[in-house]
Parts: sequence; C-alpha cells; structure tokens
Amino acid sequence: MKLISRIALRLSLALLPLMALWGVLFYFTMVDEINDEADDALEDYSELIVKRMLAGRELPKPNNGSNNSYSIVPIGAPEAAVRPHIDYYDAEVYIPEKEETEPARVLTTIFQDADGAYYELKVATPTFEKDDLLRAILYWVVFLYLLLLLTTISLTVWVFHRSMRPLYELLRWLDDYTPGRRGAPVPCSTRIVEFRRLSAAAQQAVDRSEALFEQQKHFIGNASHELQTPLAVLGNRIEWLLDNTEPTEKQMEELLKMQRTLRQIVRLNKTLLLLTKIDNGQFPESSEVDLAAVVGEQIDLYDEIYAGRGIACTVSAPEAFVVRMNESLASTLVTNLLKNAYLHTAEGGAVGVELRDRTLTVTNDGTAPLDAEHIFERFYQGARKEGSTGLGLALVSAVGRYYGLRIDYRFEGGRHRFSVRWP
Repeated sequence: MKLISRIALRLSLALLPLMALWGVLFYFTMVDEINDEADDALEDYSELIVKRMLAGRELPKPNNGSNNSYSIVPIGAPEAAVRPHIDYYDAEVYIPEKEETEPARVLTTIFQDADGAYYELKVATPTFEKDDLLRAILYWVVFLYLLLLLTTISLTVWVFHRSMRPLYELLRWLDDYTPGRRGAPVPCSTRIVEFRRLSAAAQQAVDRSEALFEQQKHFIGNASHELQTPLAVLGNRIEWLLDNTEPTEKQMEELLKMQRTLRQIVRLNKTLLLLTKIDNGQFPESSEVDLAAVVGEQIDLYDEIYAGRGIACTVSAPEAFVVRMNESLASTLVTNLLKNAYLHTAEGGAVGVELRDRTLTVTNDGTAPLDAEHIFERFYQGARKEGSTGLGLALVSAVGRYYGLRIDYRFEGGRHRFSVRWP
C-alpha cells in the first residue's frame, strides 16, 4: 500500500468517530437550547396566568389559536406538599383544532391563592419532532462527513505530493541508478532539511557503492588476467610431459585428468572475465547484427559437435532478424542458449529454435521443471553435466540485463522453454 493511501485510510477512520461524536453533541446541544427557549416562554406565560388568577382578572382562553395552551386543576394540600411546585417535561398534547396529538413542552406549576387553596397549572407549547431532528442531523452528519473527508483527503494528497516531490525525485533517481554507470547527480533541489539530509546520505551510499564496484572490477579483472598466464604455463607443461616423456599407463591417465581439469579452469576463468566485462559495461560498441545468421552458424557448429548423440534440431526463423547490439555479446547469447539445450538433452532428443515476433525461443526435451528463480544465477546447475561451468545461463542473463531484454523460462509439455524478447 502506498503511503498516501495509508494516510487517506487513517484519516477516514479518524474522522468517522469524530464526526459521530460531533453529531451526538450537536443533537443534545440543539435539544437543550430549544428546550431552554421553550421553558423561558412557558415560564413567562405561566407567570402571566398565575398573576391574573390571583388578581381576579380575566384569564386567557385555554386554546385561543396561539401556540400555547393551559389548564388549571385544583389539588389537595397533601398532594401539593409532595410534588415539585415547578416541573418541566416533554409530553404529547392533544390539539383540538388539528384533532391530533403533537409533541409539546409542558410546565407544571403548583400555586396557592389567597384562600389557601392549591391549584395545578399546566402550560404547554408545541415543540419539535425529535425523531425528525435526529434523522435530519444524521443526514447532515453523513453529508458533512463525506464532504469533509473528500476535502481533507484532496488537500492532504495535494499537500503530500507537493511536499514529497523531492522524495519521489530521489526514488526515481535510485530506480535508474546502476553501479558503474554514472548518470545524473543525486537530486537535491529542496530547502527541506530532512530531504537534504536524505539526499546527502544517498550520495554517500552511492559514492561507497561506486568505490566498492571499482575495487571489485579491478580485482576480478586483474585476478582473471593474472591467472591466465600460470594456467597457460601449466597447460603447456602438461602437454610437454605427454609429448616428451614415456609415462606409465597410470601416469598417463592422471595427466589426462589433470589436463581436462585445467581446461575446465581455463574456460571458467574466461567466462568469469567475460561476465565481469559485461557487468562493467565494457562492450559499448554496437552494430546491426543479423541474429538469424548467428543462430544458423551456431546450430551448424553444435550439430557437428553433438552428432554422435543423435539430437534432432528444428529451426523456424526468417531470412533475417536484425538487432542492434555488440556482435560478440549477440554470439555469446545465442551460443550459451544453444549449448545449454544440447548439453542437457538426452541422446535421441530434440532441440527447437524459433525466431518470431522479435523473440528468440530455444526448447529442448526434459523430465522435470527447473528452479525458475535460480537457474540464471552463477554456478547453479540442476543436474551436473560434464563440460558445464554453471555460468552459461548467467551469461545469458547478464547480456539480457545489459540490453534490457526480457528473458523467461517455462516448462511446458515435457520441454524446457527459454525465450529472449527484444523491446
């Protein structure tokens, strides 16, 4: 989940209880305010009636067409003694004019006249429907919640993207960064202290990475070059022993084993040196290469090398398939794919090569799928084969990374399928 999405989600969850709490407080505050205003009006009306009654003046009609209505009922002294003399409450009051009941606010007042008689005065005034008010408040709370949420998230996203722009620039730069290929400098076009520190830390990390990369490049290159001379000398001495001495049969067998092992080491050293050169970007020159011609030449070569194993190879390719890349790396790519197919195909098996839709596909017979996550790693071998260094597919992967090619492996219908797609 992206950071802005998580922020928006948390804002939504935080605003929900806040808006609910605001709705509850608003409802009770409004009810209390309305009741307070109604109580003041009822108190004034009740006081008017009591004064008129005690003064012996004419009382207003109980239902004179106004919102207020009242009733006066005599009560006994014991009842007056136990009841509160002033009481406010909500009730349903019957309105004769409308012939229906409506919610009302009621004030009950108990008073005593000059003769000592007690009376109960009930004054009522119509009030609001609380259910209607509750529904209205709920509707507006939901509306305000959605409006506030939309506004808040929109402003947050806008502010977030404006504020986090330096971070996005740095992330894009890191995505494009490759050790050994210096490009644009680390972006630092901001006055925000934290982002400037982050850019400085990224620059320090890049500098350390470049320094280590250069050290590794020089070490591997120097080690491979330095190994070539003693390996060549050792090979020549073994050949001299085979040609100029008369070793016993046992000694001859051991010398031949040593020679095979030495050749394996030489091939391994050359392959590691080639991998290092590819990773270091030491093949800058590119030209138009006819991949179909390269495939044809290599198939003829491997058909001849593996003729004794009876491997059948079928080819489906156009007359020309031109790509722009280093000719040596193009040959390396094709050679290692074909060698892998021929080397791991049993006697009498089949190898297929297809060039179509800017994709080179090489298939060969197999019994079980390979580990797709590791087959392109160096020295990975699903099944050890004589003559294999375990670096062939690593070379294919290195060339693919160098030119941005898409390399895939699948196992379908009892066949291994390697494909390389050019953009």
